[in-house]
Amino acid sequence: MAIRLAVLTGDVIDSRRIDDARRLRRVLDAVLTRLADRHDGAYQRYRGDGFQLALGRADAALDAAMALRAALIANSDADRRWDARLAIAVGRDRWRPGHELASADGPVFVASGQALDTLDEGDAHLSLNLTDGPIEPCQTLLLRYLDALVDGWSPYAAEIVGLRLEHDETQQALAKRLGIRQPSVHKRLRAARWPLVADTLTHFRERLAQEAPTP
Repeated sequence: MAIRLAVLTGDVIDSRRIDDARRLRRVLDAVLTRLADRHDGAYQRYRGDGFQLALGRADAALDAAMALRAALIANSDADRRWDARLAIAVGRDRWRPGHELASADGPVFVASGQALDTLDEGDAHLSLNLTDGPIEPCQTLLLRYLDALVDGWSPYAAEIVGLRLEHDETQQALAKRLGIRQPSVHKRLRAARWPLVADTLTHFRERLAQEAPTP
């Protein structure tokens, strides 16, 4: 029986120009492991800089995408920004959480992989496809907007967004985690445009939680 899930297929941008490839892989493995554990999923890396993450919770797709990009940007080298292209597909598939991804070839996996090829040809770093329904024009625009916000994040802004996505805590609690003052947390969240990011993620979370109507 098919279940509704999300598949994120991605690759690190200009990974060959990153000097410390081992540290990059450690960061990728750490964030992908956290996301798979948190959202009932599994992941695999391939070709060093490529990866695929399947989530049993389809509504978490955009949250996971933001967390993944935030982790890369926050851990960037001093002289080179880390980021990734991410193609998300959501729909019904026969894959189950806990199963291997190596042989997963259902429609959601195919759609995600094909969408990444399209991203490679343009300037966008984020896309979303629904295999069980259409994407509304306003949602496509919201994705472009979200992508542009992420492109403007500094490592400090990305770090605080990543923490905020992982821990639903007050600014004072986040400040304690980072060993900084609360006004600095507020400043970093404002620089990341967190209220707008949070509202946009809430919109997509609610949209992706909805089953497509039966034709």
